[in-house]
Amino acid sequence: MSYLDRASTGGDIIRGHNVSTVRVAINGYGTIGKRVADAVDAQDDMEVVGVTKTGPSFGCEMAVRKNFDIYCTSDDPDMIASFESSPFKCKGGLKDLLSISDVVIDCSPGKMGAENLGKYQDAGVKSIFQGGEKHSLTGLSYTSCANHSENYGAETTRVVSCNTTGLSRTLVPLYEHCGSLKVECTMIRRAADPGDSKKGPINAIKPVLKVPSHHGPDVMTVKPEIEINSLAVAVPTTIMHVHAIIADLPEGHGLSTESVIEMWKSSPRVIVMNGEGNRITTTAEVMEMARDIGRKWGDLHEIFVWEDGVRLMGNRLYYFQAIHQESDVIPENIDCVRALMEIEKNWQKSVKKTDDAISSYYNI
Repeated sequence: MSYLDRASTGGDIIRGHNVSTVRVAINGYGTIGKRVADAVDAQDDMEVVGVTKTGPSFGCEMAVRKNFDIYCTSDDPDMIASFESSPFKCKGGLKDLLSISDVVIDCSPGKMGAENLGKYQDAGVKSIFQGGEKHSLTGLSYTSCANHSENYGAETTRVVSCNTTGLSRTLVPLYEHCGSLKVECTMIRRAADPGDSKKGPINAIKPVLKVPSHHGPDVMTVKPEIEINSLAVAVPTTIMHVHAIIADLPEGHGLSTESVIEMWKSSPRVIVMNGEGNRITTTAEVMEMARDIGRKWGDLHEIFVWEDGVRLMGNRLYYFQAIHQESDVIPENIDCVRALMEIEKNWQKSVKKTDDAISSYYNI
């Protein structure tokens, strides 16, 4: 029975309709997938109906502890059979999981999107991809603060990358106030994730020689009115990205350094702190703060802006922000489910519901 069929037969009251809980499949239970699964599990209007793994692994143990049903990423009988000699019960292949799902959040490795999209379409299941896939795959991209309503009721979309999400969180409020915005920024990117073992450590700084890098222009897939270009460089660290941003505001913008800071302090999923005053002047200290306040995995869903690194000089705004690449997109996936499944049209209400539920789930 489909989501719309179930909506007519009973369930919770959402937007004035009888709607059953949205059934969410997580295809890929790795760095992003395990976090997205927890975030879905925290909500009262959706549920995890299954997660996929390519074969038995410790990740399966984590899924079992969460009472998530395990499916194989493939429908290949041999891959499914590889679970038989393990302590983990595999309930079937991807087709089996899709058959009981309303929407699938694709957290598989990048560049698998085209193949997976066809499978989702054949199954009649809505789909959400991650920023490792290109905008052209779906023709639609998502971040909550920029274009929630444009994704409302869509069949497929992609949540933009961690860097593009971070840029949007601080630039969209500026654009909404000013009406226009021209931006140049440099992405100082971590070279590898903490759990990576196939690359790094490296004793090098690697510029991204494709100019501009995709990060800035990718903002225009969710907010085309913002004129933005970016450069990128990878540095030998694993814990966060840093953005150095220069934004040119229009004449008569009416802002000051202080009012920009207050704007961001009132924006969801942005943390503004004085670096020198709080002795948090490096990404290592930002991550330590995340652990100190009890965030699971040391995650920081919010974008971190150094208050004492913000300065508006005439029409030109300078600032730094830090992005936790493993987690800032996690709550965006939840809001995206609500957009595609037409649960909540107001992005701010969805964001609050998502964030409150995650905080309660982790007791923070």
